[in-house]
Amino acid sequence: MATVTETTIAQKLEALLKLQTIDSALDNIKKVRGDLPEEVRDLEDEIAGLETRLTKFQAEISSFEEQISNYKISKKDSDKLIVKYKEQQMNVRNNREFDAISKEIELQGLEMEIADKRIKEIDFKVLNKNDEVASVESNLHERKKDLEIKQKELEVIIGESEEDEQKFLKDRDKALKSVEERLLKSYTKLRDNAINGLAVVMVKRGACGGCFSSVPPQRQTDIKDKKKLIVCEHCGRILAGVEDPIPAPEKEKKPRGKAATAAAAAAAAAAAVPAE
Repeated sequence: MATVTETTIAQKLEALLKLQTIDSALDNIKKVRGDLPEEVRDLEDEIAGLETRLTKFQAEISSFEEQISNYKISKKDSDKLIVKYKEQQMNVRNNREFDAISKEIELQGLEMEIADKRIKEIDFKVLNKNDEVASVESNLHERKKDLEIKQKELEVIIGESEEDEQKFLKDRDKALKSVEERLLKSYTKLRDNAINGLAVVMVKRGACGGCFSSVPPQRQTDIKDKKKLIVCEHCGRILAGVEDPIPAPEKEKKPRGKAATAAAAAAAAAAAVPAE
């Protein structure tokens, strides 16, 4: 039974480490792309916002123009009434009727003056709004040019790594099938919280491969045994194994006897040289 448990844990660690290796490769591909994908998204959002603002401004201008049109119609109606009232004024029977019609003519004249005033005010608003529209359209044109350049740059970079990315994505789908759901959730959570995206690491040179904190020798032994899943006490990353450091080649040591003999011979030769 112990052998079965050990194999099961070892297989879990191997599956997690394989998934981590694939994800790290995908992370490296994304790093090559840098901030370009985010810049493209930001530009797309900015363009969408500018287009929405432009549509709003154009709707406001249309509303202003409709108001101007209504005031002009009102002026024409008032002008017609004035002509009509003046004709009636010629046929009045007394001063009372004449004064009443005069007041109507005066009222329609005031209506026309008010309409002219409102038209001027709205014309000024339309003028300002057209300036805003021109500014937005100019900005929108520039942003679209920037987006086109960024998209082309991104397409080139994606094209260079697309084949590798697709291969890694297929490998990842296969690797996911070997990782149980509970471990996958923990793995995903660790990756999301880690700056470097590392959730499963090896112990290298006696330290965690993620946070580089020291791992005690006894704990390293437990990790090597692979009888249970062990995480780093400092960062919580899963420790999949221990990489033993490659011992440095030993330098050849000269025998002490030969070294002493060589030193004595050198001293004798120096003493034999006559002084000038």
